Amino acid sequence: MSLFLAIAAGVLLAAGFAGTFVPVLPGAPLAWLGLLAAYFSEYCDISVATLIITGIAAVLVSVLDNILPVAMTKKFGGSKSATTGSTIGLIAGFFIGPVGIILGPFLGAVIGELIHNHGNSDGVLRAGLGAFAGFLAGTGIKMILVLVLIWCFIAGFF
Repeated sequence: MSLFLAIAAGVLLAAGFAGTFVPVLPGAPLAWLGLLAAYFSEYCDISVATLIITGIAAVLVSVLDNILPVAMTKKFGGSKSATTGSTIGLIAGFFIGPVGIILGPFLGAVIGELIHNHGNSDGVLRAGLGAFAGFLAGTGIKMILVLVLIWCFIAGFF
């Protein structure tokens, strides 16, 4: 059973890393579940304090990942239509592939802002850049946390 838990931990951590890029997969929570599985394995030594701290971090990062694109779009002057468009663009971009995942929020915010402004292009590009910056910030934070969780997993073996 212990070997199964160690393997499951590795798979969950890998899925969590993939989740930093794929919006459908909750990257940080999956990676944390991998760390939890490793905790119960005899092969990996992870403390309860590490689980608690990383669990709190995973929740915070997951919340921030959802708030950052909206906040950055607003900070860059985008309307609610731009933030809605950014979300729709992110979801639609997932079906297009990696380029769609990266460009989807930007294009969605631009289209949403164009609809809101009735075709007037004032501030449209800024709203799109805000959505893109928020997406990149959220992805970066998720990636850093998941890499820390992977490091905790690997360090627990030694």
